[in-house]
Amino acid sequence: MSERGAVYLIGAGPGDPGLITVRGRECLLAADVVIYDRLIDPELLNWTRPSAERIYVGKQPDRHTLSQDEINELLVQKAQAGLKVARLKGGDPFVFGRGGEEAQALAAAGLYFEVIPGITSAIAAPAYAGIPVTHREAAASFAVVTGHRRKGIEAEENPIGVDWAAIAGVDTLVFLMGVSTLPVIAQSLIDAGRDPQTPVAVIRWGTTPQQRVVAGCLADIADRAQQAGLPPPAVTVVGEVAALRAQLRWFDNRPLFGKRILVTRARSQASQLSARLRSMGAAPIEFPTIEIIPPNDWTPLEMAIERLAAYDWAIFTSVNGVQFFWQQLERTGKDSRAFAGCRLAAIGPTTAEALARRGLRADLVPAEYVAEAILAEIGSVAGKRVLLPRADIARPTLAEGLRSAGAVVDEIVAYQTVQGSGESAAHIRQQLLDGHIDVITLTTSSPVRNLVMSLAPFPPLPEHTTIACIGPVTADTARELGLPVQVVAAEHTIDGLVAALVSQFTNGEMDD
Repeated sequence: MSERGAVYLIGAGPGDPGLITVRGRECLLAADVVIYDRLIDPELLNWTRPSAERIYVGKQPDRHTLSQDEINELLVQKAQAGLKVARLKGGDPFVFGRGGEEAQALAAAGLYFEVIPGITSAIAAPAYAGIPVTHREAAASFAVVTGHRRKGIEAEENPIGVDWAAIAGVDTLVFLMGVSTLPVIAQSLIDAGRDPQTPVAVIRWGTTPQQRVVAGCLADIADRAQQAGLPPPAVTVVGEVAALRAQLRWFDNRPLFGKRILVTRARSQASQLSARLRSMGAAPIEFPTIEIIPPNDWTPLEMAIERLAAYDWAIFTSVNGVQFFWQQLERTGKDSRAFAGCRLAAIGPTTAEALARRGLRADLVPAEYVAEAILAEIGSVAGKRVLLPRADIARPTLAEGLRSAGAVVDEIVAYQTVQGSGESAAHIRQQLLDGHIDVITLTTSSPVRNLVMSLAPFPPLPEHTTIACIGPVTADTARELGLPVQVVAAEHTIDGLVAALVSQFTNGEMDD
């Protein structure tokens, strides 16, 4: 490898950030500089080191941040400075990505480079639209063709520069960057002998929650796309396989497809909800309104751990409580054997699962996942010692109820919840005002309060914006703060919240 650094030409895939390759992520993590394009999902930048320099060089049809020659020179300069450069490109760098030109510039400068292939939108966008580019009964061949108008020759009869007679007989044709030239493409194929009734599908923002598909045939697809107001970026598929969408559609008919959902959980916890929402087709927008941090003083928790054998019950009200308790337990050199003789209760199956992963089985998981249910189901606690490790701002209901029943309760702060940084509060507020957020999810009372404080004055919500709460306690807090709650999960878990949203939005049929 050259001592002057290295450049990794990385294919970021077609839009869905989950489609980047393992090698691509490895190179992003190692990079000193990330030079990225317009169609890159911002989530991919989270895989870079905090110290990495990020340089946007995106191109749009009407304006370029940098010319291609300037991008080539930038890559050379950064590598010659001894830096590891991740050149993050949409799709595959060698499929109409001008990666070949960048590689030539690096080779001419004698610099080390590596090409990390990516999944091209030419096959991924059709696949996410339910269209296989090949099929044993419909297509034995396919070709990927540029649909981009060649600069400076707009007046020519063949402005794209394609040999239409040569490609007209290919079973499946996939055109990239061809929205503006769609009338030319359709007419040129018809003139070259393709049946005007050949099925066509135009796929915008393929593989993302913004995916939109316009279907038709060569004779009418240009008019249909224009009537739909379909702007770029889009992929056009021409061939009999395009008709299979009606049968094989799987992605954009998911129950929450296209819904933009605000996730207000702490950053460390948001990924679970975001992943579940994505699996249902939604576009999660993470806005952590709280942060989970250790207690100011570990001493009370350490003392509770030392006398753990003296407790009759230890009640865990959240996964966070389990995690911080266990962290300190291990620091003191103990393990699950320290709970011998102590019965365990957990509010909710997720908390119970957190205990189970550490070799502990909860003796009590109430049917309803709220503090009041513990009081109803725990039985007699008169004279019993109860350990309650939880958040600094936890509701007093459980501790007060146990004491009223005669228990000796030690409330221990296992972790603190503080207001999130709110770096993007102004942006989120504007998104709400503009109606660009469909759902606000609230999972505990703390995020509700912090959301209202972060966005103060809280914006008036459009009629279509739904507020969904994980349970009745969170919903009560939201209503007290003036938020209209439309959805309350019957099961007070992340899966229950997602199921409630699916139920809310599964009325009616989805259309193209």
